[in-house]
Amino acid sequence: MTHISILLNRESVILLPEGALWWPDRRLLAVADLHFEKGSSYGLRGQFLPPYDTRATLGRLCELALTHKPATIVALGDSFHDREGPGRLDREDAAQLRALTASHDFVWITGNHDADAAVACGGAAVETYRVGGLTFRHEPAEGDAPGEICGHLHPKASVVVKGRRISRFCFLSDGRRMVMPAFGAFTGGLDAFDPAFFPVFPSGFSAYLLGKGKVYAFPMDSLRARPAA
Repeated sequence: MTHISILLNRESVILLPEGALWWPDRRLLAVADLHFEKGSSYGLRGQFLPPYDTRATLGRLCELALTHKPATIVALGDSFHDREGPGRLDREDAAQLRALTASHDFVWITGNHDADAAVACGGAAVETYRVGGLTFRHEPAEGDAPGEICGHLHPKASVVVKGRRISRFCFLSDGRRMVMPAFGAFTGGLDAFDPAFFPVFPSGFSAYLLGKGKVYAFPMDSLRARPAA
């Protein structure tokens, strides 16, 4: 399995092919936009999706925790798809999540979908979490924010390889700030050239696309914008 190490505001972090960030110096694992119980949320509104998104997402997170043995796990907001999500957890999933939060310093960043609802599953809820030269939050801050790591925007980028267009979820970074890919099983993606990213990276960015067991780095000028609808 091949990851990529980069410097972010002079801190060395590792981008994992699962879509998580590993900060070895702090033994910190970060994931964004888990959107637990999205399937059940849609089901309440008559849109029926397979009800296994929470289990799939939680399983991947637990595997990363077993592999890296973090002291701290930071979830960058929208950890549940809505504020009532914790109450809809399957009993087995709820027990597994509580075991995870009990065995680590677990930090829930409050999100626009779930606010601080996830704290019902253990851990602590905060709007912003600062460690060393890095600041973790859900939505990107306005203006310059060196060291910021956020989620919310669900970046996705496209490249053309051997005449074939390939789109993947990705990390975006300019070396000062980073937007992480959504980790949840049922999450969509926003094209890297969407105007929402312009204020975050006014001078451009690099994209780190998630492949099967590998992260691939691409400069901005090698990407392809998603065709207009």
